[in-house]
Amino acid sequence: MSVLIKGGRILTAADDYVADVYAEDETITLIGESLDVAADKVIDASGKYVLPGCVDPHTHLDMPFGGTVTIDDVESGQTAAAFGGTTTHVDFVIQPQGSTFAQALDEWRAKADGKQVIDMGYHMAVTDLKEGGTLEELASLPDENRASPPTSCSWPTRAR
Repeated sequence: MSVLIKGGRILTAADDYVADVYAEDETITLIGESLDVAADKVIDASGKYVLPGCVDPHTHLDMPFGGTVTIDDVESGQTAAAFGGTTTHVDFVIQPQGSTFAQALDEWRAKADGKQVIDMGYHMAVTDLKEGGTLEELASLPDENRASPPTSCSWPTRAR
């Protein structure tokens, strides 16, 4: 699918200007003034900001702590994040005592199952190297910790 965003105010780390943005298969391929390309979807962004999606690298969704659980689960936390322009969460996985890292990651993925509305990755809070996970297993986690998109939400984002 291709998307053409027309006449938006583009903000980058170095620039601030009005232009069009063309994305094909969720990858930006052109940025310029008055682009004349066919697109499956055209969005008039005149008078609006066009920003890349943001990543929140430190979230605590549906996380137990001190005898309670954080107020936001994956669905409510990610819905609020999406309305604010965040397209990816990296959530803490808390390794329960006696659990392997894989078991902890599976538990957190189950909490997100059916509730996820933006891209999601995880990082592990190591709590048990005696009875639970091992350093060897910990070293293997990057292969298991691929982002879990409900859809691919790379810049520019799309409403769900």
